[in-house]
Amino acid sequence: ELLNVRDGSQQGKPDVIQATVFVPDGKLEHFENLIRNYLAEKVDSIGRPRDNRQLIDAIDQIRAASLRALWTDTADFPTDDEGPLWWEVWLPVRRDREAIISGFLSRVEAIDSGAVQLAQLGESSEPWTSDAGMRVADGAIFFPERTVMLVHASLRQMQQSTMLLNSISELRRARETAEFFQELRPDEQQEWLEDLLQRAQYPLEGDDVPHVCLLDTGVNRGHQFLEPALAPGDLHSIEPAWGTADGAGHGTEMAGLALGGDLTNLLEGTGDIVFRHRLESVKLLPRNNSNQGDAVLHGHRTIEAISRPEIGAPSRSRVFGMAVTAKDNVDRGRPSAWSAAVDKMASDADGQGANRRLLVISAGNARPDSWAQYPHANDTDAIHDPGQSWNALAVGAYTDLVDVTEPDAADHEAVAAVGALSPFSTTSLTWQDRWPLKPDLVLEGGNLVQTVHGPCTIDSLSLLTAYYRPNERPFTTTAATSAATALATRMAASVMAEYPTLWPETVRGLMVHSAEWTEAMRASYLPAGRRPSKTQYAQLVRRCGFGVPDLDRALWSVANSLTMVVEEALHPFQRGRSSQPVLRDMHLHALPWPVEILEDLGDAPVEMRVTLSYFIEPNPSQRGVRSQYRYESHGLRFDVKRPRESVADFRRRINIAARDEEEGIRTTDSDPSWLIGPSQRHKGSPHSDIWTGTAADLASRGYVAVYPTAGWWKTRPRLERFDQAARYALIVSISAPETDVDLYTAVRLRVEAPIEIEVC
Repeated sequence: ELLNVRDGSQQGKPDVIQATVFVPDGKLEHFENLIRNYLAEKVDSIGRPRDNRQLIDAIDQIRAASLRALWTDTADFPTDDEGPLWWEVWLPVRRDREAIISGFLSRVEAIDSGAVQLAQLGESSEPWTSDAGMRVADGAIFFPERTVMLVHASLRQMQQSTMLLNSISELRRARETAEFFQELRPDEQQEWLEDLLQRAQYPLEGDDVPHVCLLDTGVNRGHQFLEPALAPGDLHSIEPAWGTADGAGHGTEMAGLALGGDLTNLLEGTGDIVFRHRLESVKLLPRNNSNQGDAVLHGHRTIEAISRPEIGAPSRSRVFGMAVTAKDNVDRGRPSAWSAAVDKMASDADGQGANRRLLVISAGNARPDSWAQYPHANDTDAIHDPGQSWNALAVGAYTDLVDVTEPDAADHEAVAAVGALSPFSTTSLTWQDRWPLKPDLVLEGGNLVQTVHGPCTIDSLSLLTAYYRPNERPFTTTAATSAATALATRMAASVMAEYPTLWPETVRGLMVHSAEWTEAMRASYLPAGRRPSKTQYAQLVRRCGFGVPDLDRALWSVANSLTMVVEEALHPFQRGRSSQPVLRDMHLHALPWPVEILEDLGDAPVEMRVTLSYFIEPNPSQRGVRSQYRYESHGLRFDVKRPRESVADFRRRINIAARDEEEGIRTTDSDPSWLIGPSQRHKGSPHSDIWTGTAADLASRGYVAVYPTAGWWKTRPRLERFDQAARYALIVSISAPETDVDLYTAVRLRVEAPIEIEVC
């Protein structure tokens, strides 16, 4: 039986695949005979190699498994001096689940001859303990081919019995919850913090280091975790009389997450921690009234807050994070003065686009009185102002936190399932259809627990972060879309640290492009047993954004998946013969895919994802949407050449599509292989869609077009903006998840040459 498969990254051999197999008692000789027969080049009666040649060809070394061979966690393998810890033990099922469990418990018992009290799985609240100090936690999780249990033991104890190892498929480190650290005494929390600080490396000050600039209630720099990443000169306030300190706690909580993510993960680890970004803070509010206030006033304050740190460090690389929203959004997605101010600052309208900015903002939280109606209430609780901003990355929340670990809440269940939309998150489902698809992304925002009095927050279903009064204790918990927003700023800064020259539009595009919907999201909002419609996919985006972003997918291509990133600019319009502006540029990008490899794959399923990210210049007014008084300065669209369509025909089709959209003619989704389709995906300014089909079909789609549509730059010629250039980031990736073909290596040399761009 194949127990687990790992790559050799932890042993410094990323190109080596390591597999652990179980050979039943008495069958080892048979397994060895397979190897000997292969090495002796034995053949069958008609001259063919014996069975398993394909498998054995790939084997470099066979050895007896050790405890380390069972370790499949991304965390470092435990050390001898670490002491007892909780192990997540994955047992096989084979033909008799109960026999495997019973045998495992018996082998743990046999490690020590002392008395052992066994608790029935799932029924007793008491763990069982041996004199050797090993404990098995109550309960187990049953999967079709695995049983997962928790065992508290030292590395030495786990290595003591070969028979014990023989009954295990995988080992991982058990995950602590925020409740574990939150319930520690202040002095115990301090000990955990000091251990973290000993393992942490902070970047030195410098404008070349990305900064997360938080617009919130201020940050208390005296916190030991934050102080090395936050210089005294990087604390600002829009009102000097307010000071820069955080008197409410919200800003410091966001700072902890923006720097280190959920601190539970850092504290329970043992390896080195390298931070590659720093922090800035602008006190936007005198207190934590994040869901209060006048939108017009906050629009002005937001502009002021963004300007403050830029005066002192104008060339610094930074991402702005703002979890401040209005109480609600009754405008159904219509731009407000506040959201337009956000769009203005992102596009740097006053500076002719010379200093564009990446802004990450919260989608806003669902009302507590609607928690009991989850998930239906989320559909009607609309994203809050200024979350309707076109240019900002609007962040909602999902959750993977479902384990309630508080002793007094052991019989309570989490409200949302693993991977589902968080009960805190708002949506754009009630917005008028023409407005942007929001939120753009969802990140971890915590969960609620169901009690007899209704849903409520709880530490184990929240995220651990920095407490604003560090003299009392270093840690506290937080949740909701504010927490998700802080995590998104951290991811953005990580992308910027890896690729420091990328445009803000590109960083936003990579984050959207890396996002995927969880199985829970698909199961909740897409029909089962039949292909969802494009409208249903668009509604999924209005609930869950484009999914949960993944930093590794945003940064790297892998062997069977590769990504092309293009940063370009075109001129959407020019003055025509009648002095009225007309459409000008269209770009055709040649896709450098290995056509011969795709053709060889034939009917193998492949996926192509296209994301187009650009900033618009806002012009808010209440004078119509499709008329000359448009909100957006311009629009950009993308399309891909179809099979059996010549480049000339493709160009003609794009010209017709641009003309039809300008004249208000509805686009028909004639290519069923796109999930969302052009009539739905081109709302707002980040556009992303996924094409699925065969490799042979993809091989004949060699071009992607980027072309403009009308905006007020064209329809308002007296404002004399029609000759402006429009920047964009185009991200295209293909993947063949069901094959082992190395697409990346095949295309690497091709993309080193300049990508052909035709200007039409």
